[in-house]
Amino acid sequence: MTPRFGVVILTMGTRPDALKRAVESVRAQQQVTCDIAVVGNGWKPIGLPDGVACVHLPTNLGIPAGRNAGVPHVSGEMLFFLDDDAELASTDFLAQVARRFAHDPTLGLLQPRIDDPTGIPSPRRWVPRLRVGDPKTPGPAMALAEAAVAIPRQLFDDVGGWPENFFYAHEGVDLVWRVWDAGFVCWYAGDMVAYHPVVDPARHQEYYRLNARNRVWLARRNLPAIMEPIYLGTWVGMTVLRMRDKQALRAWFGGFRDGWVQDAGPRKPMRWKTVWRMTKAGRPPVI
Repeated sequence: MTPRFGVVILTMGTRPDALKRAVESVRAQQQVTCDIAVVGNGWKPIGLPDGVACVHLPTNLGIPAGRNAGVPHVSGEMLFFLDDDAELASTDFLAQVARRFAHDPTLGLLQPRIDDPTGIPSPRRWVPRLRVGDPKTPGPAMALAEAAVAIPRQLFDDVGGWPENFFYAHEGVDLVWRVWDAGFVCWYAGDMVAYHPVVDPARHQEYYRLNARNRVWLARRNLPAIMEPIYLGTWVGMTVLRMRDKQALRAWFGGFRDGWVQDAGPRKPMRWKTVWRMTKAGRPPVI
C-alpha cells in the first residue's frame, strides 16, 4: 500500500517565495501520497496549487496551535510538519521516512538533518543532542528542531499534539518528551536532509520571556516533582552565567515567574522508566 502523509505547512504569509518552494518540494515527492494543508496564522493563504487545502486562522494563535489546526484538514496515517521557509532536499524524502517507520515499530518521531541550502554551517541547536559532533551522525533525539518533523498520526493524537499554550519556544521538547514517555524512540536522522536558511531567532524581551516561561511549563507538565528543581535550577544557573544583557535577564526572570503563576496545561509526569531510557540514550531530562 502506498504510504499516505498528511503534510501541514505553517505560514504567516511573509515569505511567499519560500512558501511556494516548500509546497512544491512536497508535491514533488514520489512513491507516497501527500495531502497538504497550508495554515495561515493570522493570514489567509492565496494562490495555492489545486488540491492544497487553505486553513485560515484570523488571528495568530502561535506556532504549536497553528500546526495543530492543520491536522484535521489532512488525511494520512503519517503526519509531516514543515516550516514555510523549509523544503525537502530530495523527491524520495518522504518515501525514506515511510520505510523507516515501517521497519522500526519503536520509532515514534523523526527529525532529519537541517542544512542551509547555501552551505552556511548549521547552528548547534538544530542537532538535538548534547554533543553535536558530526551533524551527519544519526542518533536519539531529546529535543527538536521543528522545521521538519514526521510522526504517526495515531501517536500524535495519543500524546496530545503540540502544546498549544506555549505559543513559541520549547514546544518541540514537550512533544519529544511525551513521545518518549509513550514508549517510543525519537530519532535524529542525520543521514536525511531538509533545507532551511540559517536565521538567528529574534532576541527581544518577548523571546526571553517565552523562553523562560516555557522552561517552567516543561517541568511542571512533564517531570516527576523531585526533578523539577534540578532541571530548572540547571537552566537558571546556565542563564545567569551566559546572559550579559541586564534587560534580557530581567525579561527572562519575568517569564520564569510567569511560568509558575500561569496555567501550564495538563500535567502528566513522565515515568521513571522513561527517565532511565532517556538517560541511557544520552540525555537525562535535567539539562
